[in-house]
Amino acid sequence: MKLISNRLQKSIIIIIIGWLILFVLVPNIMIFTTSFLTRNNEHFISVIFTLNNYIQLKDPLYTHVFLHSLHMAFITTICCLSIGYPFAWCLIRLPKHIRPLMLFLLMVPFWTNSLIRIYGLKMFLSTRGWLNNFLLWIGLIDKPFRIMYTSIAVILGLIYILLPFMVLPLYSSLDKLDQCYLEAARDLGANRIKTFIRIVLPLTMPGIIAGCLLIFIPSMGLFYVADLMGGAKDLMIGNIIKNQFLNIRDWPFGSATSIVMILFMWLLIIIYWRVVHIWDAKMELQ
Repeated sequence: MKLISNRLQKSIIIIIIGWLILFVLVPNIMIFTTSFLTRNNEHFISVIFTLNNYIQLKDPLYTHVFLHSLHMAFITTICCLSIGYPFAWCLIRLPKHIRPLMLFLLMVPFWTNSLIRIYGLKMFLSTRGWLNNFLLWIGLIDKPFRIMYTSIAVILGLIYILLPFMVLPLYSSLDKLDQCYLEAARDLGANRIKTFIRIVLPLTMPGIIAGCLLIFIPSMGLFYVADLMGGAKDLMIGNIIKNQFLNIRDWPFGSATSIVMILFMWLLIIIYWRVVHIWDAKMELQ
C-alpha cells in the first residue's frame, strides 16, 4: 500500500512538473527569444537579433501608458483594500456556521466567465442602464449621467473582477488572529481604534500585502476591462501587448513588452517576500 502511495505521489509530481514545463516554461522561453528578433510582415518574425524592441519601449507614448497603468492599478488596489478589509472583518465576526455560506456567495461569481460579467456591468452602468433608470425613478438626477468609457468605469470594472482576491487573503489573516491579543488590549484599557492600529493591523499585514499584490499585478494586464469599459481612451499595458500580437502583428515588440511586465511582476513578488520576511522578524522581536 505504501509503495502504491509513493508511486501515486511521484506520478502527480511528474504531471505537475510536466504541465509547468509545457505551459509555463516553454511559452516564456519562446516569448523571451522572440523579443530579440525582428518583425517580418510575411512570416511575423525574422531570425535577426536586435535590441530595438526594448529600446522602442523608451518612447514617451509607451512610458505614458505604463505610468497610466500603474496609476490605475494603484487606485484599484486602494479601493479594493478599502472595501475588502471591512468586508473581511465583518465576515470574520459572523458565527462560524454562517461563514462558509458567505464565502460560497463570494466565490459564486467566479463560476461565470469574467468577460460575461463585464458585459453585465457595462449594461448596468450605461446611459440607459439600470443605475441611471433607478436614479431617475427616485428623482435623484434629472437626466442620465455618463459613466461608461471613462477612467472611473475602468476602475469599477477592475474592482468588480478583482475584489475577491483581496477579501480572501484578508479573511485568512483575520481568521488566524488570536483573540487573546484583542482581549489583552481591552484589559489594558486600549480602545477599538488603538487596538486596531497597534494589534490587528500589524498582525494582518501579510494578508494586506498579499491581497494588494494579487490586485495590483493582474489589474495592469486585464486588457478586456479597459477595452469594454474605457474604450480607446484608457489604454493600459495589457492593451498594448494585445494590440501588438493581434492587430499590428509585431510579435517581437509585443514579446519585449511582455518580458518587461514579467520582470516587473517578479520584482513586486521579491519585494513582497522581503517585506513579509522583515515583518515576521520584527514581530518575533516584539
